[in-house]
Amino acid sequence: MTPNPRPALQDRPELSVYWDNHLRAAFEEAASFIYPPMVEASLAHVWMLDDEGILPRERSTRLEQGLLALWERISDGKQEYVFDGSVEDPYYFMEQQLAAACGISTSELDVQLARSRNDLDAGAFRMVLRRQLLDQADLVVQAAADAAALAKEHADKLIIGFTHRRPAQPTTIGHVLGGLSEALLSQGRELLDIYAELNVSPLGSAAFAGTDVPINPETLRELLGFDSAFTSSYEAVAGAEHFMRLAAAQARICATGARFSRVLLEWMTFGWVRTPDAYTQGSSIMPQKKNPVVLEHMVSMAGAAAADMSATFANINSAWYEDSNNATTDVQKHLWRAGDRVVRFVRMLDGLLTEFEVQRLPEMAEIVRSGATTTSVAEALAVAGVPWRGAHDVVGRLFKTADPTAWTREQVLEALAAAGIRAELAGLTLAAGREPERVLDRTQAGSPGIKAVTVTADGALAAAQELAARFTELRTGLDSARALLLDRARQLADAA
Repeated sequence: MTPNPRPALQDRPELSVYWDNHLRAAFEEAASFIYPPMVEASLAHVWMLDDEGILPRERSTRLEQGLLALWERISDGKQEYVFDGSVEDPYYFMEQQLAAACGISTSELDVQLARSRNDLDAGAFRMVLRRQLLDQADLVVQAAADAAALAKEHADKLIIGFTHRRPAQPTTIGHVLGGLSEALLSQGRELLDIYAELNVSPLGSAAFAGTDVPINPETLRELLGFDSAFTSSYEAVAGAEHFMRLAAAQARICATGARFSRVLLEWMTFGWVRTPDAYTQGSSIMPQKKNPVVLEHMVSMAGAAAADMSATFANINSAWYEDSNNATTDVQKHLWRAGDRVVRFVRMLDGLLTEFEVQRLPEMAEIVRSGATTTSVAEALAVAGVPWRGAHDVVGRLFKTADPTAWTREQVLEALAAAGIRAELAGLTLAAGREPERVLDRTQAGSPGIKAVTVTADGALAAAQELAARFTELRTGLDSARALLLDRARQLADAA
């Protein structure tokens, strides 16, 4: 009997098992993300070394020329990331590419003088994440503004509000959308706060203990658009607080959107809101079906974001408080994968908001029959002097016999008499139970009242505008810093 052949341990036999099964896969996943900011950070590092008189002008000029050639290749979309087994990761790949661009061997490079792969990787990763964060924030704030505008438009659209998936009280579409807007704004503010913690330069920390070379980390901070530089070189390299906060924010954004997606799916099922064709798929067997599966996909995407958050926390939790692949390199894929997912998720959420169209709303009698007005009946009796628990009990007993549309004056009088409540409150009881539109006149802040929803919406729109301006300002700052860096790099490259 011929034995089964031994399974191969690698796909590319010229590579070791470790290189083929991990380093190759990690390179192919990470290089396109991390290589561009590594080149950008190196442009700043070489300029700083020259500015401080640490590198001879001839050598710094040659390096800057090579780095600019790499940057041009990246900007033109011509840079390829091929793992050929000659180097282990994007850092050594960059050195390899730079040496070739400079026409020298890697042994002649000075680009890593007074710098470690540790602080370079930490800095480049922050540079990737801050741009991703701004992309996410722009969309979250825009969705918040669109939800607020819809809240204002539909402040008078009366529907049945649910708790625990059961009809609860009358509310409005505007009231719900105003709440969604507030949740999204909360996430926008959280992203702004995370950005402040994220946009701290670790460059100059070297491996973790700094360097004896008289470098100037403040110059690196300025040229790369960081708001501040590290105060502890140890935390600059070993720190992971910003990773955990961002992972949690990404999961939170998707979770909020997923919860609203389930409500929106129900509104479409009730026919309260139109199901937009662009967000549906047809049935393979039932010709009448128009399935808004995008909402199901969004719930699944939220689950994936939560999984990436859990993986990020699990990796960091298992790492020592020191430079460690568990807490740095291995969490990168979870964070930028989740970042890309958040962008796609919020685009779909906001797309649904921009196509939001109210159709047939529940009739007043339908709202009353659901039992949604019974709390208002009990409150009306309480305001008229009936103890709350007594009012609550009598209305509960009435509803067990019939919904308010079917209550007769005789039934109400009998129920009030049994509870020792004045007969003259019968008319109040009947009116409060049959007029769900009363909720539109509520003046309490934050309520479904038309004026209250309008105030909420106006406040949310103003807050969204303020946040959007702040995020634009941050992006402009990064772009300005890059422009300054490239200008200085070109001047140095031309100084030969």
